[in-house]
Amino acid sequence: MASVDPSSSHPPAGAAAPTAKRKSPTPGQVLVVTSVMFTFISYWRTAAIVLCDLASTAYYIGGIVETQIGKAAPWFILAVMLFSYAVRSVYIESCSMFVRGGVYRVVKEAMGGGLAKLSVSALMFDYILTGPISGVSAGQYIIGLVGDLIGKSFSTEQMELGSAAIAVAITLFFWRVNIRGIHESSDKALKIMGATTVMALIMIIWCGATLIARPEKATLPTPVPDLSRADQPGSPKRDAEGEPILDALGKPLDPLGFIGRTPLGDALRPGHIHWLSLIGVLGIFVAFGHSILAMSGEETLAQVYREVESPKLTNFKKAAFVVFVYSLLLTSLISFFAVMIIPDDQRMAKYSGNLIGGLAMNVIGPLWAKLALNALVVGVGFLILSGAVNTAIVGSNGVLNRVSEDGVMPDWFLKPHPRYGTTYRLLNLVVGLQLFTIVASRGKVLTLGEAYAFGVVWSFVFKALAMLVLRFKEPGRREYEVPLNIRVGRYDVPLGIALIFLVLFITAVVNFMTKEVATISGVIFTAAFFAVFTGSELAHIRRTGKAAEHHEHLEQFNQSKADEITPAALGITNPYRKLVAIRSPYNLGMLEKCLSETDPETTDVVVMTANVLPPASGDSTPKITDQDRALLTAVVNLAEHAGKPVKPLIVPTNEPFYALARTARSIGAQELIMGMSNKFDPETLLDHVAFYWFHVCESEPAPITIRVLGKDRDVRLDIAGGSQIPKLVDRAAAAAKLLADLRASWHGVEKLLLAYDGSPLSADFLDTVLSFLDPDIAVTLVYVDERGEIFHADELDDVEMTIQQGVARARELGRKVDPLFLRGEAGPQIVMAAQEGKYDAIFMSLRGEYRRLDTTVLATTPRYVLQNAPCRVILGFAPKSIAQPENNAAAVPDATTTTA
Repeated sequence: MASVDPSSSHPPAGAAAPTAKRKSPTPGQVLVVTSVMFTFISYWRTAAIVLCDLASTAYYIGGIVETQIGKAAPWFILAVMLFSYAVRSVYIESCSMFVRGGVYRVVKEAMGGGLAKLSVSALMFDYILTGPISGVSAGQYIIGLVGDLIGKSFSTEQMELGSAAIAVAITLFFWRVNIRGIHESSDKALKIMGATTVMALIMIIWCGATLIARPEKATLPTPVPDLSRADQPGSPKRDAEGEPILDALGKPLDPLGFIGRTPLGDALRPGHIHWLSLIGVLGIFVAFGHSILAMSGEETLAQVYREVESPKLTNFKKAAFVVFVYSLLLTSLISFFAVMIIPDDQRMAKYSGNLIGGLAMNVIGPLWAKLALNALVVGVGFLILSGAVNTAIVGSNGVLNRVSEDGVMPDWFLKPHPRYGTTYRLLNLVVGLQLFTIVASRGKVLTLGEAYAFGVVWSFVFKALAMLVLRFKEPGRREYEVPLNIRVGRYDVPLGIALIFLVLFITAVVNFMTKEVATISGVIFTAAFFAVFTGSELAHIRRTGKAAEHHEHLEQFNQSKADEITPAALGITNPYRKLVAIRSPYNLGMLEKCLSETDPETTDVVVMTANVLPPASGDSTPKITDQDRALLTAVVNLAEHAGKPVKPLIVPTNEPFYALARTARSIGAQELIMGMSNKFDPETLLDHVAFYWFHVCESEPAPITIRVLGKDRDVRLDIAGGSQIPKLVDRAAAAAKLLADLRASWHGVEKLLLAYDGSPLSADFLDTVLSFLDPDIAVTLVYVDERGEIFHADELDDVEMTIQQGVARARELGRKVDPLFLRGEAGPQIVMAAQEGKYDAIFMSLRGEYRRLDTTVLATTPRYVLQNAPCRVILGFAPKSIAQPENNAAAVPDATTTTA
């Protein structure tokens, strides 16, 4: 990324003997910069990462929920899956407002740092448990399959210890993968979800065939939850030996938790509850709360939003819908099939932690086919559950990144890996906590699963509340809004978000009272993490003297030195390249516009900043300063928002314009883009860079387009034909090839004023312009004297004849144009005609050529029009007349300058 400051350059081209005033450029090493976030992934990869968390719950959610509420479990799992899209819409709205829109960022923005630290502490409890429970469950599938193959039954202790060992191995494997970067992780997640899809389709079809072949099983389970305690007479909550199932505290399992020992609990027991009452509504929320962990994975969706490629929000919504449909079908159908197909006396006693395996052994078909299906289930289950370990690492890393960026944790944690650029120290912390959890739990899946929902539901509550507060704190239209908004006067009442928050809050409070293991462990863990965050923040304040609220985050960057700039050194692989010069983090409009125009599949963007050396200095060793980090951090934010990668470069030089030209030449750039300068006008900037471009290209200039971009201006110079980079257009519109779409892509021009003087060059210019213009654009030919002379009466006949020649030429090309001739000085008359006629663009030829010691680009009339025109001006650069063919052959290639 090169930051070039044109204001530090040399006198404009108009000065006498400019070559004598140009400094001799100083060579030196360049600094190639890499960061954690300069790569992006597709929406399919995004969905795959999230689904490795959400879809993995299908392997154990049914058994956990049915253990608590009985055969009504599939109905409440289905309800949670349907409700998940409402919660997902809250996350989509938050990400449309904040690129890094996880719980911490959103809650802090709405309600301050204290609640933000509390919410993220609860969320970390979720992530720290997700990996271990998935890894341990995967281990149990593998050990169970091994036991079936060798005909041996393992003891419970052997199963748990073996599962813990496998979970440790899986965690360490994905720790290594994440150290190497998100792309490798997302690629593996995509492959895992492909295998899971194949297994799911086979299982769904086979289970459907079983229900057709055995119609007595095709009966939907009861929707009424069973809230009985495991030791109550008649309770189905028994293990394989017929003994009551115990919870992690060694007591008989009770779905009502703390309130089970109160009169309210008695009223919720089977035989006492009245479902059409407030007590019945409370019972529904109890059952719903026991199923809520089926909705994990939403925060991971928000954490990977920053890595979603362009168009960012569109792809994000696609990923969210894919996640919804996939999880709805897989998790819900598996739960229903399990209750309907697996016999009641075997389902919880034998298959509570292996419902899909139980399905495989109870479908129709010969034993060998069932065993093969079970082996497929176990193999894919191992993949998807281990994939959930990866998802937990990615999500935890994302959450802690947000916290560290805010100064709540030391910047030391954000130091990128020297080779891969990932935040490896945060990854080490996350994986260390997960390994501790696996060892401490001794591989008990039910213990981990019971505690799992605490962090899930409370992070949802904080997120929904924060988005509700922001609707009033920061009113206004968003790119996406949660539906169901009622207009009352000047305000929108966010009824949709309010209802979502209400459901989540009631569920969280009910869970707090009914899930003893989750409440006790969750409160301890959350309090511990909150204390760590608070202590780190206080240490940050003592060290810097500033509160975290005033902390200005700067990205961490890796750097590697190179003696010369090459595409290989920058990792450039696409056929087209753009070089963008930047100098201030507060003036990146040119980069923003460049990214909006760029197709990352075909074009690489190199962003360069120049460290200007003192005059007559020798070679310099480049390094990243705090000012560079601030500039590069702003670039990272822009790239994340656009969802398009950039290649950063820092170049030390005593001549920024030469460094720009040389860098563009070295990387084979087709476009070189600068911002507006406070010292030089755009034409002078073009002049400086073009001078050095001809110098670095030596005998024959290479094609390039040099652009100066401002808020409402785009001044460009095309050399040797200019940029051949294809424009980024909507693919559907390009495929349709509709004139209306093509016309809109030409910047909305409807009326065009074309200068024409009858010369061979002007005739060629007319042919070229009419060949690419939309036929619907109205063209007016106007006579213009490029010397700025006055039109006299005796010249009018010649003028009219000249224009009529142009009209006739246009007619030969199948185009109708209108003639116009002007009296008076050409420049002011053209500007006045453009104003009165409300033209959208002016085409003119540009007199002058590059010679040794002469870099004058603009003649008097074009310069006046360029500076005073009320619309776009497109200038064709070439000599006005061509005396001899050999001079034509020796002429500098045509170029074009455009200003908007």
